[in-house]
Amino acid sequence: MTPKRRQKLVIILGALALAAVAVGLTLYALRANINLFYSPVQIAQGDAPIERTIRAGGMVKEASVVRDPQSLNVEFLVTDYVDELAVAYNGILPDLFREGQGVVVVGKLSTDGRFIADKVLARHDENYMPPEVSQALEEAGYSPADYQDQPVEAARRE
Repeated sequence: MTPKRRQKLVIILGALALAAVAVGLTLYALRANINLFYSPVQIAQGDAPIERTIRAGGMVKEASVVRDPQSLNVEFLVTDYVDELAVAYNGILPDLFREGQGVVVVGKLSTDGRFIADKVLARHDENYMPPEVSQALEEAGYSPADYQDQPVEAARRE
């Protein structure tokens, strides 16, 4: 091998090694920021990581919202009509948050099985269901269309 070819080979191998290190560091940094979505069934089966930020979602169970009159603490159940997930949240809930409506919560699953939410997302009208919730209901064997009338009925009772 001639010295010029050897020099080109070393430069190419060096560039590939630097690119591999850069890609590896980027993927490692992004891995910590990924918020995966889990349904209550998946959480009950133990698929969700504990003490790591995740997204969970489903429908807010009727008559499950409990508000602390002395603070902003709220507890409610999120269901996919197969399993339920107890959620604790400290803060102001979105205006569109209601029982019987789809919701996505962002937070951490504690060791005792409760979900400690940092954010509650309920940006929709009564006919909209978040895509993750809709897919989770379908995987559980339910049709999201079956539950689109429930929020309307819940709004009429209020």
